[in-house]
Amino acid sequence: MNIDCPHCQSRVDARVICEHVAESYDEIEGPEYFRTFLLECTSCSRSLLVGQYSYDDPDEDGIQRWSRPSRLWPPLRQFHGEIPEIVRSSLEEAEKCYKCGAYNATAVMVGRALEGICRHFKTKDVRPAAGLKELRDREIIDRNIYEWGEALWKQRHIGAHQLGQNISKEGAVDLLDFIIAISEYIFVLKAKFESFMKRQKTTN
Repeated sequence: MNIDCPHCQSRVDARVICEHVAESYDEIEGPEYFRTFLLECTSCSRSLLVGQYSYDDPDEDGIQRWSRPSRLWPPLRQFHGEIPEIVRSSLEEAEKCYKCGAYNATAVMVGRALEGICRHFKTKDVRPAAGLKELRDREIIDRNIYEWGEALWKQRHIGAHQLGQNISKEGAVDLLDFIIAISEYIFVLKAKFESFMKRQKTTN
């Protein structure tokens, strides 16, 4: 079964170890079937869990139609819904580039996500070099996040221009981890903390 292995970052024809079919019934859709496979990656020998669903009964020849296999474990990364689309789309593209081994492109998309953050907050200059400084001055980000953003923006230039350097695999995953952490801090954790403080004020 062809599936993307997140461990060795490649698409492999994984070996099926076992499968299980579960049947349920929906009042509107009728019978539903979900098939789960335990797979072994033929490249790195790691375990993978994959699922398929079908809402149709088998045809007259006894053939069941199934959806495209979807990896259940290790789980696919889901970016938080509170992260605005202008940023989240670049995060998704950055991860796709990383999975394809396009590490310079990963850095470029990380830079695009930084620009998206600046555009979301309508900074006077959407270029992160100036936009991040404004976000720091407006106290939307703190000094640490500002320094992280600056470091990511410098790496973006390495990925985007012919400077005789390339982004390594290790560098690309660091960039990806940092931009996700920055995005979750700004759009998720900061908002949660502000809500927490408001609740504390009302209860005290």
